[in-house]
Amino acid sequence: MNDTTQTEHYTFELSNKVTRQKVTFKNRYGIMLTGDLYLPKEQGNGPLAAIAISGPFGAVKEQSSGLYANQMAQRGFAALAFDPSYTGESGGEPRAVASPDINTEDFSAAVDFLGIQKNIDRKKIGIIGICGFAGFALNATAIDKRVKAVATTSMYDMTRVMSKGYHDIVTLEERTKILEQLGEQRWKDAEAGTFASGAILNPEKLKGDEPQFVKDYHDYYRTPRGYHERSLNSTGAWNATNALSFMNMPILTYIKEISPRPMLLIAGEKAHSRYFSEDAYTMAAEPRELIIIPNAVHVDLYDKVNIIPFDQLNTFFRENLK
Repeated sequence: MNDTTQTEHYTFELSNKVTRQKVTFKNRYGIMLTGDLYLPKEQGNGPLAAIAISGPFGAVKEQSSGLYANQMAQRGFAALAFDPSYTGESGGEPRAVASPDINTEDFSAAVDFLGIQKNIDRKKIGIIGICGFAGFALNATAIDKRVKAVATTSMYDMTRVMSKGYHDIVTLEERTKILEQLGEQRWKDAEAGTFASGAILNPEKLKGDEPQFVKDYHDYYRTPRGYHERSLNSTGAWNATNALSFMNMPILTYIKEISPRPMLLIAGEKAHSRYFSEDAYTMAAEPRELIIIPNAVHVDLYDKVNIIPFDQLNTFFRENLK
């Protein structure tokens, strides 16, 4: 474990009540993942309850997930923020690709790591997923019964939005055309011996006529507020064929199997993504809770510590990781 307190670029300040160490661990596909383990300086006598955290989709641990880990460690938890497979400082080739299966597995690999630490109680592990990794967090919790509680903020179901578009407006004809284009792109990649990049996720400059949520993303990822050089959302693009595995693998199929373990879903009142959390709440079984943050937009729950309900997250995990 390496101390990263002063040597790396983070989009938030490390609490003076917390230590941060860089760690590595493998998922079951053999991919080496890199994370930051945040620990409270005052740990008490017994082993700690722990939380694995990742997201948003296309972000890195030096952004929102690290901020959340920093906050939860201040409240007495061991908190692991990690880069998913194929991104950030984590391993995997090719780069800039995602997978609903492998990214779900990444959460379970984080649980593996936390559960073998001597200062952590493996019976008291929860997870937090942010944005696109909120969906993977729910999927991981459904299958991984070691996870005792799950919380999400600004949730996206990436398999749903990639296969059906926002608010499910993509028709079968349009979906078929997209899949045909992706198939053609595979041949181009095979001929070239490399993977073509897709569209830049957040251009350096906006034209001005973009939807408000696109402007909100830009305000986070392309400004000093949230910019990070390793984040695809700040500097790059996914591979052009990235959507393929998302097009027919709905990740919330077994959401009811999270029960009887508790679920907390948090969304902004004015977030374009709010409906994902509301629909997940409807699909899930008890115990479950949905919190709507007044006037908040999607990216407010990335880093605005005065808006993100950390005290409620603290209470939720205190009550359910015991």
